[in-house]
Amino acid sequence: MNAEINVAVNDDEMIRCSEPQRQLERAIAIMHRLRAPGGCPWDAEQTHESLIANLIEECYECIDAIRSKDAVHLREELGDVLLQVLFHAELAQERPEEGFSVYDVARELCEKLVRRHPHVFGEAIAKDADEVLTRWDQIKRQERHTEHQPYLHDCGKGLPELIRAYKLTAKAAKVGFDWERHEQVVEKIREELDEVQGTMTLPDNDPRVTEELGDLLFTVVNLCRHRCVNPEDALRGANNKFVRRFHTMQQLLEDESITLQQADAEQFDQMWRAVKVREQASQESPDEG
Repeated sequence: MNAEINVAVNDDEMIRCSEPQRQLERAIAIMHRLRAPGGCPWDAEQTHESLIANLIEECYECIDAIRSKDAVHLREELGDVLLQVLFHAELAQERPEEGFSVYDVARELCEKLVRRHPHVFGEAIAKDADEVLTRWDQIKRQERHTEHQPYLHDCGKGLPELIRAYKLTAKAAKVGFDWERHEQVVEKIREELDEVQGTMTLPDNDPRVTEELGDLLFTVVNLCRHRCVNPEDALRGANNKFVRRFHTMQQLLEDESITLQQADAEQFDQMWRAVKVREQASQESPDEG
């Protein structure tokens, strides 16, 4: 059932309205105005497909704001994510074959939240968060008529592959398909590393190279899960450490009047080791107060 957008906000209110309870209504009206005749040429040209990159970018910027613990930045980035929701709903409203509005999106969300929380809105009982997640997954499979599909059907579909690997192994572990001890996963990593070593004589474009590297990465993600470490967090930390050390190495080289382009492998190695020693000394030194 499609809910028509009723634009009860005029241009003056779009520009100046400051009433807190009307800001969502204002945002919906502005989005409608931007797409309407006489609106913004760029907004008028966009499609669901052309906005995919924007949606991904805004989600990652929002995540960065969360991790930075910057409330002001987070408020802005949540608004940017909300804009993407309003934009896609406005596009759907304009297409007879899609024919839904932002109100339909909100209604479907509300109904889903009620259905999937029977321990809140019904008579069911959930002892802990794990039981809530298990029931959520069961209800989801029933709603989508996938309860008779293979167990991992659609698990993590559309996610970045690192996150998908984590979700796949976590879901498989729920039915007992898992290693019992961390050490068994480490041993599997050694096995996969040996198989990667066995591809070193193959050309780079040999599919076995990609396959074995993929198996190694997948097993490392499994170890992250076993140690209750989010692989995205672990990799982000490693990336940030690399950037930090590289910048310090560059500064040390410049102190010697050597540019990155001029440095050779030996100088890179020497400075990189110096950076690690400096970091280690800094971590071991007591705070000065």
